[in-house]
Amino acid sequence: MCKIFISADPELYRCRSRSLRLSGVATSIRLENLFWQVLEEIGTRDGLSVAQLISRLYDELRDAGGDCANFSSFLRVSCGRYLALQVSGRIPADAGVPIRSLDADWVLAGEKSVFPASSPRMGITQAAS
Repeated sequence: MCKIFISADPELYRCRSRSLRLSGVATSIRLENLFWQVLEEIGTRDGLSVAQLISRLYDELRDAGGDCANFSSFLRVSCGRYLALQVSGRIPADAGVPIRSLDADWVLAGEKSVFPASSPRMGITQAAS
């Protein structure tokens, strides 16, 4: 089993920092190269640079009242969700289809099957409301 994971190109998990502005404040974000590649693909789908995509995600997360304190982790989770939703067919694998053209409610409705509310495999549970 481990051979599948340990044979990854070390360049994929090498970290790289990028400097950019979030809400007018200069900052840097450090992510593994794999995540930078996924963010580039997501941004390219909508004609955005990585910096523009990240800035938009930050602003929308903040405006929605989300937690921006661990923004790098948010970006990693966003990349994982993007890839999982592609595998499930909720986001087309065709990178020529812009994300903005998708019906977000339909995509998110399918996410429950990709990431159930209670997942013992990942040790995640959600309190009953």
